[in-house]
Amino acid sequence: MPAGDLRYRVGFYQRQAPGVSSPPEPDYGETEGQFPGTALFVVPANIEPKLGGEQILADRLSGKNFVNITVRQSSSTNSVTPEWMAKDETTGEVFNIRSVIDPQKGNVRHGYWWEMLCEKGVAI
Repeated sequence: MPAGDLRYRVGFYQRQAPGVSSPPEPDYGETEGQFPGTALFVVPANIEPKLGGEQILADRLSGKNFVNITVRQSSSTNSVTPEWMAKDETTGEVFNIRSVIDPQKGNVRHGYWWEMLCEKGVAI
């Protein structure tokens, strides 16, 4: 993928430890912390829509909107896992990271890419 295809600025957010928030909030039995207000890091990326899936939930048809986010491999992006959140810093659109894939696994060549299957429009 040429660098010119990286047209988006995507920020990556890692959950804070439970109880770490500002200002303090009452404990409602939450086991996961909140996402911070600012990205841990922002990188150029390509966002490509995938075919939407449909699922029957409670006798209703529910659409899912998936995208592939592709970023260059770096010391920052190596730490991203499905527990993180991605956000298009220009539009503010939020994505749940469902999986992180190394599409060139096994190839010994310069310029690896990370491909992330993400779902948009879901509660974080």
